[in-house]
Amino acid sequence: MNMKLFYIILSIVLVLPNSTTLLSNMKGGIGMMGSNTAEIIVDGHQDALYKSIDSETWLPTTDLGKNTDFEVDIPKLQKGGLNVPFLAAYTPGFYGNDARSISHTLAQISSLYWTEENNAEQLQIVSHAPDILATANRGKIAAVPTIEGAYSLNKENALELTRQYRDLGIAVMGFTWNYSNALGEGADQIYDDQEKTASSGGLTELGAKVVKEMNKLGMAVDVSHMAESTFWDVMETTKAPVIATHSGVKALKDHQRNLTDEQLVALKENGGVIGIVFYPEFLTDSGGATISDVVDHIDHAVKIMGVDHVAIGSDFDGAELPSDIKDSSEIGKIKEALAERGYSEEEVSKIMGLNTLRVLNEIQGAADRVIRAKGISIMPEVEMGENLNERTPTLTAELKVEEGTELDPESLKVIVDGIPNPATYDKKLATISFTPKEPLKEKFHVVTFLGADNEGNEQRTTRIFRVE
Repeated sequence: MNMKLFYIILSIVLVLPNSTTLLSNMKGGIGMMGSNTAEIIVDGHQDALYKSIDSETWLPTTDLGKNTDFEVDIPKLQKGGLNVPFLAAYTPGFYGNDARSISHTLAQISSLYWTEENNAEQLQIVSHAPDILATANRGKIAAVPTIEGAYSLNKENALELTRQYRDLGIAVMGFTWNYSNALGEGADQIYDDQEKTASSGGLTELGAKVVKEMNKLGMAVDVSHMAESTFWDVMETTKAPVIATHSGVKALKDHQRNLTDEQLVALKENGGVIGIVFYPEFLTDSGGATISDVVDHIDHAVKIMGVDHVAIGSDFDGAELPSDIKDSSEIGKIKEALAERGYSEEEVSKIMGLNTLRVLNEIQGAADRVIRAKGISIMPEVEMGENLNERTPTLTAELKVEEGTELDPESLKVIVDGIPNPATYDKKLATISFTPKEPLKEKFHVVTFLGADNEGNEQRTTRIFRVE
């Protein structure tokens, strides 16, 4: 029996009238989350970063620490108590121009670092579940960077660039927006070329390699925006839970972006979670929606999956909202609506955030254990987001090796946009460096300086930079 057929049968069993109500079968406790986290609110998908950069230069222009006309900024998040936003670097894809996709993705991540620098007392970038919880409990916004649309990845750079994204704090990565790419088929089942060429179904061989690499790194695979064929291939490939950050349920609204009951069951069996989206087009047939419609989708997902696998993923700043919620400051209305539907305080806390954190913690706990070379330290000259005035810059980092640690000179590399390059090692100056032979294309780039000791334990430091 193939996987999809198995989950179709299982989903039918779960909705039979005499089946056990999944609400009564919640997992005991929330593991590492503890008992003092009732006020944690996690939103699995927001698009404010896309709007925060200039459309031409891609430099950050809107400080999210101030009151803005966005649906998400720090004052609104604080007012609503939404202390764990998953902030997406959204790239719809620049067909045939991977360098541009890399640049656009990095521009948004850089904007988040700029926001953190300007608002260090109020916001901190974090990606590991225990750190997220600790940051929120200190009264700060725990900003979790994610990627929506991995159009920057190709056969030459995919694995190294994925590692660089993880270095930058990316906790979740969705392979596609609606268009297909080198990793797999998107929801629209077409490429974003001029002819909108139809794509073949499923996860590509490269996509499968990236899934496995993300499992090793403790990065969550986001299955929202994938074609159904790609979803099933991911479920066959992954060794860790996955997340649908912002989707609806297809049983209530037949839309290609929503998940079928079979997919919901598969997500439950995988240990994952679905964040219910607020976008009216994914919720109702009328074109409009209210908070009640959002909760209808939550109700159905809970019926199929159980309360431990359902969360929220608003799509603030990326889509229209229900008529009775204007922005992130009013996220509490979802909590109130859940309570009115009869959910207990514990169940509301799970849906409003603890489920997502628990799943993220499980994904990260299943990652490969990495032993860093403690006797090696690397300090790049370039600062995060720094603008360099030439397109063939010499990228340099100070390399310190403590007494008693043996450096492996062959391990020294400078990785630029996912492409490893041998480093020039100046032992006297204690530096490693690399100068590109060809001018760098586009604006934003990412560099990683890497070295290892003679036992193979690595040390690496990563920065985003911009060239004129």
